[in-house]
Amino acid sequence: MGELSGIAIGVTAERRADDFIAALERYGADVRHAPTITIVPLDADPDLRAGTEAVLAGRVDFTAVTTGAGFRGWLAAAETWGLRDRLITALGESRIYARGPKAVGAVRGAGLRESFSAASESNAELFGALASAGLDGARVAVQLHGTPLPEHTDPLERAGAAVVVVQPYRWFSPADVTPVHDLIDAAVAGELGGLAFTSAPAAANFLALARSYGRYDELLAALRGPLVCACVGPVTAAPLEEVGVETVQPERQRLGALVKLLVTTLGAA
Repeated sequence: MGELSGIAIGVTAERRADDFIAALERYGADVRHAPTITIVPLDADPDLRAGTEAVLAGRVDFTAVTTGAGFRGWLAAAETWGLRDRLITALGESRIYARGPKAVGAVRGAGLRESFSAASESNAELFGALASAGLDGARVAVQLHGTPLPEHTDPLERAGAAVVVVQPYRWFSPADVTPVHDLIDAAVAGELGGLAFTSAPAAANFLALARSYGRYDELLAALRGPLVCACVGPVTAAPLEEVGVETVQPERQRLGALVKLLVTTLGAA
C-alpha cells in the first residue's frame, strides 16, 4: 500500500502528464486526468514560425528566455523549418537574459551563454532587469510559454525597444470538455483529496471552464475547503490565489518535487 492509497488526485496537465500520473500512481493515488488546455504542435504552429522569421529579419540585441522547455521546443521547431542554425547564430550575438536554472540549462545546452539569470526564477525579476538594461533603440527577442505577458513586454517597448515575441506551446481549450466537467463535479462533491496544476494557463482555464459550466462558485467553495491545490510554482499558482484559493508549492519548481509534496501533504492527512 502506498502513502496515497485511497486518495483521489486530479491532474490538469497535458504536457508530461504520463510521467506525472505514473509517479503519483506508484504511491497508490487514484488519478483523475482531465487536461484543461490543448497545446498547439510546435512545428505546425504558423504563429511560431512567423515569429521566428521575424526574429531573423534583423539583428537581435537582447533575448529573454522565460522557460527551458519553451526555448528547447522553439529550437526544435526551428530545426524542422531549416532555421535552427541561423537562429542560434542570431541569439548568440545578443545578450541573453534567462529566468532561472532551467532556462539557463536550455540556453547552455544550445551552446549559448546567458548574460543574466533571475535568481528568484520569476518573470518580474527577469523583465525588470531587462527593462533597466538600456533598451532605447534595441531589438529584443522574447520567448514566452503559452501565454502573452503584456504586463512584462509592454514596459520593454516603453523603454524604447522593438520587441519581437515568439510563443511556443500556445494553447486552447480541449475539444471535449467533458473530462474537465467531470473533474469539477468530483471536486464539488468532495471526492478529491487534491488537485495538481503544472502551468498557469491550465489553472486559469480550469476556472474559466467551471464558469462556462455554471459551477464556478461551487468550485471556488470546494477549492477553498479541505481540498489541497498543489501548484508547481508561484506563477502557476497565481490564477488560483488571485481568486482567494490557497495553494501549496514545493521549494523546487519541478514535477518530482510536486509529487513529493502531494505525498507528504496528503499522505499525512
